[in-house]
Amino acid sequence: MAQTESDMKLRILFAAKKLFAKQGFDGTSVRQICEEAGANVALVSYYFGGKEKVFQALFESFFPGQRIEQFEEIFKDPAAGLELIVREIIGFSMTDKELSSIVQQEMTIHSPRTEVVISFVSPVWKKVREPLQTGREQGVFHFESLDQALMMVVGIALAHKKFHCFEAALSEGPVLPEATADHAVHFIMKALGAER
Repeated sequence: MAQTESDMKLRILFAAKKLFAKQGFDGTSVRQICEEAGANVALVSYYFGGKEKVFQALFESFFPGQRIEQFEEIFKDPAAGLELIVREIIGFSMTDKELSSIVQQEMTIHSPRTEVVISFVSPVWKKVREPLQTGREQGVFHFESLDQALMMVVGIALAHKKFHCFEAALSEGPVLPEATADHAVHFIMKALGAER
């Protein structure tokens, strides 16, 4: 059975995602991506226009933040909106560890690709801010600084990414996405003074 163009593009993207997460963008060659994908090396240029465009295509294809608009009705309730976005952030970062790792790597080293990453994650952070602001205005949430509250919520939503650093001090076993989201949401709502 012949491979379709979309199948080959996806194989290249999955290979690039795996290798960028493991070796970094600069540590990965087009040849390695194509070997991993079982593709001719010329196909990266043909389908994408180069390695940098593959990087962009990874986010266009796999980053879930682009789905936020479909949940607008939920965001009318600030507590429900904040809960949803926290669960989505945790779910993404725990289930797509490769793309999540790429985001973290690129943001940490402030690479030339950081602008691409920011263009995808910034709308998510703005969406976290929205229910915090609305919730404070409506008296649902209680905090002094919107910026500080935003940073604390994001920090809690991403805290599990440092689990490996604290394993010696932890005793409850593996971190599971649903349980992590439940604990994070509960902690955040209590910290914000939300009655739930």
